[in-house]
Amino acid sequence: MNRLIRTHTAAIALIALAATAALGFTAADRHTFSVAKNVDLFSSIVKELDLYYVDSLRVDEVVTEGIDAMLYSLDPYTDYYREEDQDELEQMLRNTYGGIGSVITYNPKLQRSVISEPYEGMPAATSGLRVGDILMAIDGADLAGKTNQQVSELLRGQVGTEFTVTVDRPGTDSLIDIHIVRQAIQLPTIPYYGMVRPGVGYINLNTFTGEPATEFRRALLDLRRQGLARLIIDLRDNGGGLLDEAIQIANYFVERGQVLVTTRGKTEQASHTYKSTREPIDARLPIAVLVNSASASASEILAGALQDLDRAVIVGQHTFGKGLVQTTRQLPYGATIKLTTAKYYIPSGRCVQAIDYSHRNADGSVGRIPDSLTHEFRTRAGRIVRDGGGITPDSTVAPARTPNILYYLVNENLVFDYATQYCLRHPTIDSAEAFALTDRDYADFKAMVAASDFKYDQQTEKMLGQLREMAEFEGYLADSADEFAALEQKLKHDVDRDLDHFSDEIRAVIEVEIVKRYYYQRGALIQQLKHDPEFDAALALVTDSVAYQRTLSPNEVKSEQ
Repeated sequence: MNRLIRTHTAAIALIALAATAALGFTAADRHTFSVAKNVDLFSSIVKELDLYYVDSLRVDEVVTEGIDAMLYSLDPYTDYYREEDQDELEQMLRNTYGGIGSVITYNPKLQRSVISEPYEGMPAATSGLRVGDILMAIDGADLAGKTNQQVSELLRGQVGTEFTVTVDRPGTDSLIDIHIVRQAIQLPTIPYYGMVRPGVGYINLNTFTGEPATEFRRALLDLRRQGLARLIIDLRDNGGGLLDEAIQIANYFVERGQVLVTTRGKTEQASHTYKSTREPIDARLPIAVLVNSASASASEILAGALQDLDRAVIVGQHTFGKGLVQTTRQLPYGATIKLTTAKYYIPSGRCVQAIDYSHRNADGSVGRIPDSLTHEFRTRAGRIVRDGGGITPDSTVAPARTPNILYYLVNENLVFDYATQYCLRHPTIDSAEAFALTDRDYADFKAMVAASDFKYDQQTEKMLGQLREMAEFEGYLADSADEFAALEQKLKHDVDRDLDHFSDEIRAVIEVEIVKRYYYQRGALIQQLKHDPEFDAALALVTDSVAYQRTLSPNEVKSEQ
């Protein structure tokens, strides 16, 4: 009996000891154990597969796919780079690569890659490559059957290495060999800036990688020497880059000591408040900032800081909505992980992140944060702004709609081919500011389209066909056959009519394609601004002092144009 009592007492003591141990096992301990357990499991699975899987295991590929799948469940900005992928990471971070400095596109009819846009001052341009040159061979190796990506990889390489590219140039009878030396290619940070009207300056900022703050400062000071009184900053299609660069540029227009952005993460190193640390270049200059749905990350920091501090009016469309900060961490064996370490908050306290990646739908998709879950914040002057959906412009301008026929003309390379033929006939053209396509030129383009037997899908015909099917299904077709026939006749496919009806839009695209053959990206941007409703809206707002100040006042209602 005593033995039974002693055994029972010992059991109670063991249970109490286990309970005490459990109580001492903190949440941090449980998390550490969970990490160790799952790392051990992953390692064990790889070893078991390597030992016993029926086929030979490509360990590097299997593990990389496993890592990629794990990171995909987090957010699209957390990426794993193997040792052999470091060049790709370096290019992304520094906006540079070893190559020739040209955009190439694949022509499905020719089944070859074609030079479509050499960058000014880069090896492709200085060596004599021209837009329209068909890439035939590199160092004698035929490029037939190569994809555009494969050709691009062959053109890139170690800085200073040499090669010979063989091209078939339109208008010539024989192939041409061109010798090229690869250089460090840095994509244009500010492809164009200038005075677009008396007193009105314009800066197109293409990226926040490289040293954009230095280049922006140089452009801004040059414009001031030319009489700058108002400024338009174009951040459209700028996907972002380095946080520090955006902060420096904002500091050019904001008094010292102002909070520009705050980052908040899990660690102390990831959490920081960034303020303007220098005296501004101009704290009173009226500014309009152009944005669109592809303006992201550092673009949203700059636009959002200037909006929250009432230092600029924002014009265009809602921005992308990326409020996440990435940091690179070194891994064993030369690998690197780029991971999201913080969220950033602009001066009003709002985060512009538009997607909650921590809550995925059943199919794995992620939706934008609904308006009902966003919150109100206020700018320094008291204007209402909201979080959870990028930067909302102060003046919203709907994006221009591309006519269906223009999409097909570009996709079928007819605009590109016409520009190539135009350049063969015109060794020089007017300046980018003065150039315009003549009526005779456009008639030549129409004749080329007619000779090509061009056809395209018309959405109205498709919708009419669907409506006819539905009317027949519901029993209405017999009574409305005459009306359908009349409407079908009115919507009959007529390429010549459509070329005339949408001539303004088509002409504008042709002009840009021609001008960039002579004046590169700078000329293309000058040409685009001639037919740019968003630019026109920004120009009108920044040059109207009353409208500008009214927009920045707390009672102003955002306009739709």
